[in-house]
Amino acid sequence: MTIEKGEDWGAPGPVPDDAIVAPTDAVARAIVEPARRAQRAIPPLVLRGGDLARTCGATGRREETRLLPCDLGAALLDGRLFWFVSSLVAGEALRRGHSFAAMNAAWLGDWNLAPKAHPNDGLLDTLEMRLSMGQAREARKRARLGDHLPHPGITVHRTAAIQLELPKALPVRLDGEHIGSFRTISVRCEPDALTVVV
Repeated sequence: MTIEKGEDWGAPGPVPDDAIVAPTDAVARAIVEPARRAQRAIPPLVLRGGDLARTCGATGRREETRLLPCDLGAALLDGRLFWFVSSLVAGEALRRGHSFAAMNAAWLGDWNLAPKAHPNDGLLDTLEMRLSMGQAREARKRARLGDHLPHPGITVHRTAAIQLELPKALPVRLDGEHIGSFRTISVRCEPDALTVVV
């Protein structure tokens, strides 16, 4: 069940026996995607690094672990199905020109790109960016603190699903890993699809 405003998120508990350590978002995706394709249960993920770990508050210094339910992003790219744990980015986020991001996590590297994103709210935070060079430069400066929003060149939606047809194919990164260039992008949120340990 996705989190409601004012509720505690997750619960303290031991690391499950079948948990797998994921030091990065890309490694987490490499665990999730084969399980999803085979329609197997996704094992719990012990987050040690990456944007989802940072958003979930993983520090590596806790005396007690916490188990958190998390959403998962699904992306249909030119008819091919993929999954992502933290982000999908088409083009270059916060750079000159047109780009798009679907965020399950708030962080994208050093940027608090989607400051209102929560990994268990049943929604993806999407940003469609059309920026001039000067706008992109200013937005990048402010993005570390999440102060780049609102912005006239960035359209933000919090949605369970969205589809867009790009004017031309853009390179797409899932969880930081380049997977190809695509023109038709459909993303949707799969609520409570993951259990993560921080």
